[in-house]
Amino acid sequence: MHLSPQVPGVERASGSYLTLADGKKIFDGISSWWVTLHGHSHPYIAEAIAKQASKLEQVIFAGFTHESASVLAKKLIERTPNGLTKVFFSDDGSTAVEVALKMSVQYWKLRGETRTTFLALEHSYHGDTFGAMSASSRSTFTDAFTPMLFDVIHLPFPTPPEYDSEQFSDDEQKFLDALMKHCSSDRNIAAFIYEPLLLGAGGMKIWRKKILEEALKIVHTHHILAIADEVLTGFGRTGTFFASDAMDNSPDMMTLSKGITGGFLPLGVTLCTKNIYDTFLSSDRAKTFFHGHSYTGNPISCAAGVASLEIFESEPVFERIQTITNVHQERMPLLAKKNDNVFRILGTMAAMQPRKPEGYLSSRMQGIGRRCLESGLLLRPLGDTIYFLPPYSTTANDLHKAYDILEEVLQK
Repeated sequence: MHLSPQVPGVERASGSYLTLADGKKIFDGISSWWVTLHGHSHPYIAEAIAKQASKLEQVIFAGFTHESASVLAKKLIERTPNGLTKVFFSDDGSTAVEVALKMSVQYWKLRGETRTTFLALEHSYHGDTFGAMSASSRSTFTDAFTPMLFDVIHLPFPTPPEYDSEQFSDDEQKFLDALMKHCSSDRNIAAFIYEPLLLGAGGMKIWRKKILEEALKIVHTHHILAIADEVLTGFGRTGTFFASDAMDNSPDMMTLSKGITGGFLPLGVTLCTKNIYDTFLSSDRAKTFFHGHSYTGNPISCAAGVASLEIFESEPVFERIQTITNVHQERMPLLAKKNDNVFRILGTMAAMQPRKPEGYLSSRMQGIGRRCLESGLLLRPLGDTIYFLPPYSTTANDLHKAYDILEEVLQK
């Protein structure tokens, strides 16, 4: 509040643009923190929400169900990787992760084993609640709470080689060696939680499909659960419907949120295999998974989720995704080179970062974000990483204009 005394008021939004109270239009270059999928105020989702709200707005999801939740669960199961056939609803990305962590620990307990340790990646981010913070890499986000977090083994990030190669980079090999060491020697490991292919809040860092494939082989060989955190990467962000779709090996659990409702309403989902579900299935109530939220499976949120998935079926969404990728590939390498930055592109995400990192609390980047906003572009750098992750409503012309603004700001 001290650094941002003037907070703009947003009056309305449409497509890829926000309109402020004074009428100024702002291009939403980060999908309002990665949630706005098809564009702001998409009429199909808005209509579905209105229709559902006039029919059933909320009902306790313990002992009841409703059509919107049933249809959404079915549609998600049809889309997610093979084996993920059970759906648990919650509120947002952090709570979807909390569900997965708790479910993992109780799964092993019900099987007669005490496993309470998790493996995660350096630079990872899984949310702001305590379990999610524990799974996340220790950073500025978590420093104040370090004494209260449970221990998690954070594996070295598998930075890919500078140029594409069949050979593993030193960092990739270190990651695989560390993963193998812990999986083969520690019988206390419950699960490996990871952001597939793209680490978001940790700086939009990309890791290679072949390394994740090797990691999943190791994890499954040692009978450790794999949790794919697709809160960011789901629903087309990386170029496939889910980032996990690029893998031959499927996770045992998947967490979803952000774009699941097209960005209209909060909703979290944790999917798991029938094997995990069956472990809890019992007439003994002590085996219950005691986790629930007041708004679990909210009918209006679920209706928005169904409508968002139907847009994938009725509109050329992946053509729009490819348009965004093409502009990134045309503009980002040149912009990064001009500013002596390294760059990364995956699907609708493009990022660049100084060769000598400045850290998350970089004041220079705050200034860049502020000047972009003054020029009609919403970006929110992650430390010293500047990135685009626009809604799918974005046209090539929209994105070129956004790059023009950023280029002009960086020249000042």
